[in-house]
Amino acid sequence: MARAGSNPRKRSSSPAGAAAPTAIPAPGGVMTQRQILLVIYGLMAGMFLSALDQTIVNTSIRTIADDLDGLSEQAWVTTAYLIVSTISTPIYGKLSDIFGRRPLFIIAISIFLVGSLASGFATSMYGLAGFRAIQGLGAGGLMALPLAIMGDMLAPRERAKYQGYFLSVFGISSVIGPLVGGLLAGTPFILGITGWRWVFLINLPIGIIALLMVLRFLHLPARSAHRSVRIDWWGATTVIVGLVPLLLIAEQGREWGWNSPISMACYAVGAVGIVAFVLVERHMGADALIPLSLFRSPTFSMATVLGVLVGFGMFGALSTIPLYLQLVLGSTPTESGYQILPLILGLMISSIASGQLISRTGRYRIFPIMGTGLMSAGFFVFTFIEADTPLWFLMIGMLLVGLGLGQLLQTLTIASQNSVGPRDIGVATSSSTFFRQIGGTLGVAVIFSVLFTRLPSALTAAFDDSSIQAGIAAATDPTTEAGQRILADPANAQILGILQDPSTIGTALDGDTSFLNTSDPALAAPFLAGFADAAVTCFWVALGVVLLAFVLSFFLKATPLRQKSALQEVADADAALLAQHAADSTGVVSGPGLASDTRPIAVVPDASAGGSPTAPRG
Repeated sequence: MARAGSNPRKRSSSPAGAAAPTAIPAPGGVMTQRQILLVIYGLMAGMFLSALDQTIVNTSIRTIADDLDGLSEQAWVTTAYLIVSTISTPIYGKLSDIFGRRPLFIIAISIFLVGSLASGFATSMYGLAGFRAIQGLGAGGLMALPLAIMGDMLAPRERAKYQGYFLSVFGISSVIGPLVGGLLAGTPFILGITGWRWVFLINLPIGIIALLMVLRFLHLPARSAHRSVRIDWWGATTVIVGLVPLLLIAEQGREWGWNSPISMACYAVGAVGIVAFVLVERHMGADALIPLSLFRSPTFSMATVLGVLVGFGMFGALSTIPLYLQLVLGSTPTESGYQILPLILGLMISSIASGQLISRTGRYRIFPIMGTGLMSAGFFVFTFIEADTPLWFLMIGMLLVGLGLGQLLQTLTIASQNSVGPRDIGVATSSSTFFRQIGGTLGVAVIFSVLFTRLPSALTAAFDDSSIQAGIAAATDPTTEAGQRILADPANAQILGILQDPSTIGTALDGDTSFLNTSDPALAAPFLAGFADAAVTCFWVALGVVLLAFVLSFFLKATPLRQKSALQEVADADAALLAQHAADSTGVVSGPGLASDTRPIAVVPDASAGGSPTAPRG
């Protein structure tokens, strides 16, 4: 990479695709195919860490809670990770726009590894929740920065082709995560350490490999601004004040009570924090954590709204499917991980196919429409499930939802990135991810609130069903040998107790539900039917949200995809800057090469690549 003070003609004479010993961009901001692939491998390894951690813990949390004697506090382990990772996402995006992607990505991996090591040796549930918060602090960068780095390296049209690989990371982690988590949690000891602790310790070798790959291959040009950049500390503070109480109430409101004093306090503090955040962001202008100017773009605004709605449907309703598989169909956590394979396959197939089509045609407007349409069709299929619905019927719905998601996730990210200038790709990417996570958090909270609000009446209605009553009466008839055996079986004791006290029916599934797996099918039938009925209500809610996204997708303005990557655009602007600097003896910089950006950015060698950052003198 030429220094800022070198002759621009000499720099432009180098071949655009010249090979480099490592993934250091060639002059002009162009990277070779080999350099791009090396960087992608490192980014995928880092993103795999965060994606795997979201699924591997789910199947082991019960074992962890039992060992640490804190079943009632297990929600905080998930909540702490979710809150910190969500809030840190836009912060990483903004800081990476200022200080560069590479150092922030290295920091994110390092923080995540520290949190993983500490979580592996936690001695209490509250301590584990705190260490999971440290993990979340790193995870926010692991999720947002790879897509931003892709935005730097590749033109939007080419970006779609590669982002399909990143979505495959989520697919693979979704399949092996529950399996690995179940295996580790089910093993008493591994190398003298309790098995469930390896759920977190397994991140260490994976993370170290990812860190080494990033240190070796990820080299991007450093950026130098002519004027000092303000860091939006107040924006970061107010977004925390605004979102932490609202995320807490979203996760804990059902337990606290939506109208309880602590919930009302969370509402008030969150509202004040959001208002303060908007005021601070208006004052900070272009230096804001989430610049409000981004929303002047109709494309960015609509892509953000669609991201919130898609996140709501995806995280909210899809969290109900594993529960249905495990509780109604009796699948183990590991089995349910395999059973959602159609969804993962649909996501991978459609993401790769849509990416290739976008790369070849440069058109992407059709994919949000098709994606939300297929998701709507999948959730519509789910509304027909009952307690005795065969697995293949659910798999049809899962496949449709997966085919829809694969066309949405990368397309909405590309639309957001393409709607902003190269200087704002990081903050645009992190903002898109941030709002999708907010939608997902709200989706999980709302869907589970609907589920457990609907469950008591659904269970009561199931017990009042005449056919179910007849089945229970026949199964528990003491005059028959089978009835005597069922009445004497300890596995049926809990349900028999519930039958003797009908007032406990509505809350029977609020705690341990393992009794359904071992009890007589006739006795378990009303619980399975009631839960299936309540789950259908959740799918109707998700269907309504996704249908709204389907309607709004027709209003997404698909601006033409830019033909150059952010690195190339910045390099071209820098070339114009250097040319004018050489022609102007006074050193005054002006000209069209800077476009509308009032902060010229110079492409200079990354210090880690053997050079030292040098800004043009003026």
